[in-house]
Amino acid sequence: MVAAIFRLRPGAVRLFAFLLAGATLTAQPFQPPTANHALFEPGGEERFFTGTAGKPPASGCYGCVRSDGWQMHEGLDIRCLQRDKRGEPADPVLAAAEGTVAYVSLKAALSNYGNYVVLRHHVDGLEVYSLYAHLSGVRSGLAPGQTVRAGEVIATMGRTSNTRQRITKDRAHVHFELNLFLTDRFAQWFKKNCPGERDDHAQWNGQNLLGLDSRLILVGAHDQGEKFGLLNFVRSQTEVCRVVVRSTGFSWLKRYPALIRPNLRAQKEGVAGYELALNFNGIPFELIPRAASEIKGRGRFQLLSVNEAEYHKNPCRKLVKQHGSGWELAPHGLTLLDQLTF
Repeated sequence: MVAAIFRLRPGAVRLFAFLLAGATLTAQPFQPPTANHALFEPGGEERFFTGTAGKPPASGCYGCVRSDGWQMHEGLDIRCLQRDKRGEPADPVLAAAEGTVAYVSLKAALSNYGNYVVLRHHVDGLEVYSLYAHLSGVRSGLAPGQTVRAGEVIATMGRTSNTRQRITKDRAHVHFELNLFLTDRFAQWFKKNCPGERDDHAQWNGQNLLGLDSRLILVGAHDQGEKFGLLNFVRSQTEVCRVVVRSTGFSWLKRYPALIRPNLRAQKEGVAGYELALNFNGIPFELIPRAASEIKGRGRFQLLSVNEAEYHKNPCRKLVKQHGSGWELAPHGLTLLDQLTF
């Protein structure tokens, strides 16, 4: 069945994908990447998510859902609906929104993602990247730079990965992420800070993609339609901490100017750094330029505050840690800020 899909003319592929996914023509920023829409049905999450081995479906959700809350999962593991004669997953994987192909990796042994595809989207003034992983194969001819439409078939679900624990047939799924892009200089940062280690995917290394909660985005888009705003969704993240960085030229500023709040004092005196609000996954969702007169201390990175309730609710990224009666940036937090401002 899948091979037949890929022999269809491009227009027919798109039409088939829309019918298969049950997509509508109403303006929605993102739609599910397969025909599994159980997420939108009452009590349907167990039929939508695939959990890790021996764990409930919730372990296939986004967030601090693994290792007793101490391991981050940045995507959604979406259960398959179709299988071939060998019992292998056969679901077509669909572009979650209109965009362009950013990266295709068919070197399954070189990533936890196995075979994966990354698409670039421009939604609500934000540059967002969708990622589709564990694919058995990618549509013939799919290559960076190509334009794709929402609902267009781009690949076939699989269970490829390089992890020690293989994905079994019963757990077959597509791992789906919606991400913001950390830095244009990731490859240079990795070469300097990880000497001797391989970076087989350059800037498309998973460390350079910061995942949003795609479950909330899909549900919000489905329930609210045109009223759902991705920019407002990002701006309304809950901060786990607030920091100051003494850096003024990092690429996040150029890629996500909509997240920058004006500050008249810095505008008048000159910008010496930025105050950042980080959510628990490390996404800088609010950036405030600061003048030198507003920055205390001389450290490159300074922790201003910690939302203890949010930290205890979502501790898995370990961005901050308690030190005596206070708090400080943890190694993971320092590494994130170093990558961001490199």
